[in-house]
Amino acid sequence: MAAIPGNPAALLTREQTAAALTALGYKVSPKTLSTKATRGGGPPYSLFCGRALYRWQDALDWARTRTTPPRRSTSEADAQRSAA
Repeated sequence: MAAIPGNPAALLTREQTAAALTALGYKVSPKTLSTKATRGGGPPYSLFCGRALYRWQDALDWARTRTTPPRRSTSEADAQRSAA
């Protein structure tokens, strides 16, 4: 199992970020993070010597914002869409 950082400011490589997110149930691959870094829509990152580094809290916030609230049935999603 991948190490889940205890420090929210920890800087992780793309591989470490993908492994830590996956360990928490947010299955994502390093390749997906790479694609999102190119096309947009991924977590913020910085470059160090040409290598992407993700701040752990930013990556976790990114994953959480893409997660829906808990539901009791699939019909709740239909009701939310029609109300919007």
